[in-house]
Amino acid sequence: MTLPGQVDLNSFLVFAAVVEAGGFTAAAERLGIAKAKVSIQVSRLEARLGTALFRRTTRQVTLTDAGQALYSECLPLLRGLQEAVDRVGTGKADLTGTLRLSTTVDHAVQSLAPAVAGFATLYPKLQIELRTSDRVADLVKEGIDLAIRFGWLRDSSLRAVKLGEFEQYVVASPAYLRRVGRPRHPEDLANHQWIALTLLPAPLTWEFTSREGEMQTVLMNARIRVDSTAALRSLLRQGAGISVLDQYSAHQEVKAGHLVRMLNEWSLPRGGIHAVYPPGRHVPVKARAFIEFYREYLQKP
Repeated sequence: MTLPGQVDLNSFLVFAAVVEAGGFTAAAERLGIAKAKVSIQVSRLEARLGTALFRRTTRQVTLTDAGQALYSECLPLLRGLQEAVDRVGTGKADLTGTLRLSTTVDHAVQSLAPAVAGFATLYPKLQIELRTSDRVADLVKEGIDLAIRFGWLRDSSLRAVKLGEFEQYVVASPAYLRRVGRPRHPEDLANHQWIALTLLPAPLTWEFTSREGEMQTVLMNARIRVDSTAALRSLLRQGAGISVLDQYSAHQEVKAGHLVRMLNEWSLPRGGIHAVYPPGRHVPVKARAFIEFYREYLQKP
């Protein structure tokens, strides 16, 4: 019930859902209500504010300037309200609402999706959205609760929890090695057909450390560059060149004989696996629960 002169809080929740879902139909599905009810709530809010919040066409729904300003102002307030509810309900066994997760396509396939399946079984009342992309998502703008990121974090405005580490392997296909030969020393890699993963901050410069502590920095020559770990793995399997894969991406390929790990007596810097969440005072209990669940999942053999 809404008192005279007040705005129904549900209207703001529905409005935010339309923004984050990208449309009225998707918002209705996310909220579990009829599309007509979503339209009514937004129309009431627009009437109360005396301005249009969305530009509606048959193909897309976009924010007006007023809508963008309102979303920027109300999102922190809505998050604060959710955090307050989470804090009060911390002692409850069941998790409810929606947990929005983000990671790369490859990591989702290799590790995160199976973990999400197990977590969903533990908490049947919780809705989970797993968003996959090889670009770095804007957690605040896209309404993401938690992102799982590999490597070395660059955005200092975000908060992160380190879940573990991973090794990096130099790999190539048996066919490539038969054709070109096997490198015996890191320096040999400079003369190989390197495939560069452009997601990395320095995809052509690699620092190796021997078991005896010798350091060797190698500058690669790349004829092929790619912005996806999945695409890199495919290129390697096809014998297009030689490169580095993280241990999660490489493990099954090496085990199956599709790729060969080389220079085992040399190591590359370990990368970190981080749970990253938006800035703020409080981490939602559903996000904290998943962080602990996934930490344990990664430690399983």
